[in-house]
Amino acid sequence: MTSNNTYLTKVFHFCAAHKYGNSEWSDEKNIEVFGKDFRVHGHNYTLHVTVKGELNPDTGFIVELEGLKRIVKKHIISKLDHSQFEKDISWFKGKQPSTENLVVFIWESIAPHLEDCALHRIRLVETPTIYTDYYGPSS
Repeated sequence: MTSNNTYLTKVFHFCAAHKYGNSEWSDEKNIEVFGKDFRVHGHNYTLHVTVKGELNPDTGFIVELEGLKRIVKKHIISKLDHSQFEKDISWFKGKQPSTENLVVFIWESIAPHLEDCALHRIRLVETPTIYTDYYGPSS
């Protein structure tokens, strides 16, 4: 196998809710900082999982797609879909339920389970005008 710059992106969808807020602040300050997002609200998220790796000369693929789908569905979709993730996912204890934190959670949940490829980027689209990219922890 030879090294190359080939990347594959698989797109997933899930619906989840969250509520921003700082328990140390008054409701007035939370509303001032977070606005209407201080209330519970939901999104129809689009998740882009991009992997990189060596091309398998027998298949021409860098990842076995069904395996990638199983990993993401088991470790992400089944946990986040129809959740209020700052309440339902213990990883978020003490963290704001922002897309910036959510992409880190997703990376940490997927990366250890990948074989023969590595994560390159997690992109999470929250609204038509807002998305967050994460390229993994700094080395």
